[in-house]
Amino acid sequence: MCGATTGGLSLDGVDVKKEAVIQGQVLRDELPVGTAYVRLLDSTGEFTAEVPTSATGHFRFFAAPGTWTLRTLAPKAQPVDRQVVAQYGEVAEVAVAV
Repeated sequence: MCGATTGGLSLDGVDVKKEAVIQGQVLRDELPVGTAYVRLLDSTGEFTAEVPTSATGHFRFFAAPGTWTLRTLAPKAQPVDRQVVAQYGEVAEVAVAV
Protein backbone atom coordinates (compact mmCIF):
# COMPACT_ATOMS: atom_id res chain seq x y z
CA MET A 1 0.00 0.00 0.00
CA CYS A 2 1.22 3.48 -0.70
CA GLY A 3 0.97 5.97 2.08
CA ALA A 4 2.22 3.74 4.88
CA THR A 5 3.40 5.87 7.75
CA THR A 6 5.18 5.18 11.01
CA GLY A 7 2.59 3.74 13.35
CA GLY A 8 0.18 2.69 10.64
CA LEU A 9 -1.51 3.72 7.45
CA SER A 10 -2.31 7.37 6.81
CA LEU A 11 -5.99 8.28 6.79
CA ASP A 12 -5.34 11.51 4.88
CA GLY A 13 -8.11 11.98 2.35
CA VAL A 14 -10.35 9.31 3.92
CA ASP A 15 -13.66 10.60 5.28
CA VAL A 16 -13.96 8.12 8.14
CA LYS A 17 -17.46 9.44 8.95
CA LYS A 18 -18.69 8.06 5.62
CA GLU A 19 -16.53 4.91 5.42
CA ALA A 20 -16.33 1.62 7.30
CA VAL A 21 -12.57 1.02 7.31
CA ILE A 22 -10.83 -2.23 8.24
CA GLN A 23 -7.06 -2.00 8.32
CA GLY A 24 -4.11 -3.47 10.08
CA GLN A 25 -0.75 -5.13 9.89
CA VAL A 26 0.48 -8.70 9.46
CA LEU A 27 3.42 -9.63 11.69
CA ARG A 28 5.65 -12.65 12.26
CA ASP A 29 7.79 -12.56 15.39
CA GLU A 30 6.91 -8.85 15.69
CA LEU A 31 8.32 -8.12 12.20
CA PRO A 32 6.12 -6.99 9.28
CA VAL A 33 5.20 -9.57 6.62
CA GLY A 34 5.22 -7.87 3.23
CA THR A 35 4.50 -11.05 1.29
CA ALA A 36 1.08 -11.93 2.73
CA TYR A 37 -2.42 -11.65 1.34
CA VAL A 38 -5.48 -10.70 3.36
CA ARG A 39 -8.93 -11.82 2.23
CA LEU A 40 -12.21 -10.27 3.27
CA LEU A 41 -15.00 -12.82 3.76
CA ASP A 42 -18.63 -11.90 4.42
CA SER A 43 -20.77 -13.25 7.26
CA THR A 44 -21.47 -16.45 5.29
CA GLY A 45 -17.77 -17.04 4.57
CA GLU A 46 -18.11 -15.92 0.94
CA PHE A 47 -15.00 -14.33 -0.62
CA THR A 48 -15.47 -10.59 -1.13
CA ALA A 49 -12.02 -9.09 -1.71
CA GLU A 50 -8.29 -9.69 -1.36
CA VAL A 51 -5.31 -7.35 -0.99
CA PRO A 52 -1.57 -7.94 -0.71
CA THR A 53 0.19 -6.48 2.28
CA SER A 54 2.56 -3.58 1.79
CA ALA A 55 6.29 -3.87 2.44
CA THR A 56 5.45 -2.82 6.00
CA GLY A 57 2.82 -5.57 6.35
CA HIS A 58 -0.14 -3.17 6.21
CA PHE A 59 -3.50 -3.71 4.53
CA ARG A 60 -6.80 -1.79 4.24
CA PHE A 61 -10.36 -2.55 3.17
CA PHE A 62 -13.36 -0.27 2.73
CA ALA A 63 -16.29 -2.49 3.67
CA ALA A 64 -19.99 -2.27 4.33
CA PRO A 65 -20.92 -2.08 8.01
CA GLY A 66 -21.20 -5.51 9.59
CA THR A 67 -19.25 -8.50 10.78
CA TRP A 68 -16.46 -9.73 8.52
CA THR A 69 -13.73 -12.36 8.60
CA LEU A 70 -10.17 -11.53 7.62
CA ARG A 71 -8.27 -14.55 6.32
CA THR A 72 -4.53 -13.97 6.23
CA LEU A 73 -2.36 -16.12 3.98
CA ALA A 74 1.41 -15.86 4.42
CA PRO A 75 4.32 -18.01 3.26
CA LYS A 76 5.33 -20.75 5.71
CA ALA A 77 2.28 -20.11 7.93
CA GLN A 78 -1.14 -21.61 8.42
CA PRO A 79 -4.06 -19.36 7.37
CA VAL A 80 -5.22 -17.11 10.20
CA ASP A 81 -8.87 -16.04 10.49
CA ARG A 82 -9.87 -12.99 12.53
CA GLN A 83 -13.41 -11.71 12.94
CA VAL A 84 -13.85 -7.94 12.81
CA VAL A 85 -16.80 -5.55 12.96
CA ALA A 86 -16.86 -2.63 10.53
CA GLN A 87 -18.87 0.50 11.28
CA TYR A 88 -19.25 3.89 9.65
CA GLY A 89 -17.26 6.50 11.50
CA GLU A 90 -14.75 4.04 12.96
CA VAL A 91 -11.51 2.45 11.87
CA ALA A 92 -11.26 -1.23 12.84
CA GLU A 93 -7.55 -1.79 13.52
CA VAL A 94 -6.42 -5.42 13.38
CA ALA A 95 -2.99 -6.89 14.12
CA VAL A 96 -2.53 -10.40 12.72
CA ALA A 97 0.28 -12.63 13.94
CA VAL A 98 1.26 -15.50 11.62
